[in-house]
Amino acid sequence: MKESNQILKKGQFINDKYKITFFLKKGSYAETYRVKDPKGKTKLLKLFAYSKLDRTQFDENSDVLEIQVLKKIKHPNLVNFIESGELLIQNQKYAYAILDFISGETLADRMKREDTLNPYEAKDIISGVLNGLNYLHSFDNPIIHNDITNLNVMLDLSGKVAIPKIIDLGYARYLSQSYKNFLKDGLNPFYQANEGFNKVFSVKSDIFSVGALYYHLLEGLPPWFVEISKYIADSIKLEDAIIEERKKPLKFSSVTDLPTQNIIGKALQPNTENRFNSVKDFLKAINGEMEVQQLSSTQELSKPKLKELKKGKGFSAIAGLDDLKNEMRRSVIDVLQNPEKAKKYGAKLPNGMVLYGPPGCGKTFFAKHFAEEVGFNFILSTPSRLKSRYVNATQENIAQMFEDAEKDAPTIIFIDEINELLPNRDSDSHEMSKSAVNEMLAQMDRTGEKGIFIIGATNYPAMIDPAMLRSGRLEKKFYLPPPDLKLRKALFEMSLNVRKMVLDFGIDYDRLSTLTENYVSSDIESIVNEATSIAMADDSRITMDLLEKVIQSFKPFPKEELRKYQNIKAKMEGKNIEQKNVKPRIGFKNN
Repeated sequence: MKESNQILKKGQFINDKYKITFFLKKGSYAETYRVKDPKGKTKLLKLFAYSKLDRTQFDENSDVLEIQVLKKIKHPNLVNFIESGELLIQNQKYAYAILDFISGETLADRMKREDTLNPYEAKDIISGVLNGLNYLHSFDNPIIHNDITNLNVMLDLSGKVAIPKIIDLGYARYLSQSYKNFLKDGLNPFYQANEGFNKVFSVKSDIFSVGALYYHLLEGLPPWFVEISKYIADSIKLEDAIIEERKKPLKFSSVTDLPTQNIIGKALQPNTENRFNSVKDFLKAINGEMEVQQLSSTQELSKPKLKELKKGKGFSAIAGLDDLKNEMRRSVIDVLQNPEKAKKYGAKLPNGMVLYGPPGCGKTFFAKHFAEEVGFNFILSTPSRLKSRYVNATQENIAQMFEDAEKDAPTIIFIDEINELLPNRDSDSHEMSKSAVNEMLAQMDRTGEKGIFIIGATNYPAMIDPAMLRSGRLEKKFYLPPPDLKLRKALFEMSLNVRKMVLDFGIDYDRLSTLTENYVSSDIESIVNEATSIAMADDSRITMDLLEKVIQSFKPFPKEELRKYQNIKAKMEGKNIEQKNVKPRIGFKNN
């Protein structure tokens, strides 16, 4: 959009505190901008034009309802409010809200790339959304969001684990408000409950929307989807068509797990009385604390479709790590692709491996692209998804994961921070942690023969129960150190080449790799992303000078910490090395 159409201009200060750096988007009544606060931190500014707001968007005090709701809330799964105010621009009155900037992407953006998410990731996201809604619904006068969709859930990618955050409370209303004070124009009808078409909203309306989101994440389309092109001119006819479609059984094609079908089916009941009574009940169901009976009148299981394995870039997306790639080709890929030859030689697929080393060196990244290279299905899991405070629930979660993996074999199970799930049983670990280790040992019996390959990632391999590292379990161990000079150069080239359209001439990749000694792979990715963000905000090219300035704002991996990891590697390989500051070689060890 041209700057002349914007209300605020780049470089303009708001309340003498917030500097406009980038225009993001324009809606029917509001505009959003990226701004810098006095400390130079990026924030989000939402500007409301009073003249364009509907009367239903004001509270009883004539304040903007969305801003008043934002002031009341604070939860890790909700957008975070900082402050608000008013502006007078060219004799027009505006309200604004300053929010924390979420570094990440919406679920809609994520699904443009991946179509569907694996059940474990989808469950994790839905749990976060439900936790945020549970907070909103827990007020004495519950706040109903009314617009839970894949566009209004962002994944905060600033940390190690993606955190779902509910955004955009433009349609949020207090339960006590009159249904007359509800503007439903612009809502996604596929996420709206039936009663929502009549401007009726409640806690159970949000439950329906989360059920629709859960279905969409797993199936790739919203539930009871109809082609909307012929209804563009008549929203009432579209609503009628959707209501008619919802009289048919809810069909599943990708979701074959009956408990998940039952949970989604209950959330999507057209009759509010048949839905979950509360978000808490919904959470209990997906955590296995409450059983949901099959609702045959609204559910139908269609013939399961074979999952089409997406062929991504595979190993070509990974710079370096040639030793690890070659070992995986020899011990895993060749065995799978040449079954007759493997049978002749008696070669078997190993059960699993451990990737260990400093944080940020690409353990998760390698596992995902290994799955692409070999054509396996991929299950990404973490201790937080598998562990439970309830007796036997952790073992049940582990068993279910292996059952799902065997159904969709060949499958790679990747468990991040595996030391937290499988701690040494001789340590002071809780009894339930010991039970988790026992269950994992039982499930790992001959997994290679079942077409399941397990990859565990950890920064602390010595904390894993020793039985898990013996032959027949996670028998291969591979150390991933910070990238060397050659690999750092390749990482910069790979990251910057996809930005050729905005990349300045004369980028000195040798100098970039020299300046980033002891930086880990994720640091280099973050450096390029930060430089890209700055260049985009300034509408300029990514220059060598900009990259050097960004590098200065990042700190390398501490040398003392690196020496600790060298000693860990030596211990894992049964060696003793002197404490000296040298680059560790990538190494492999079989028990």
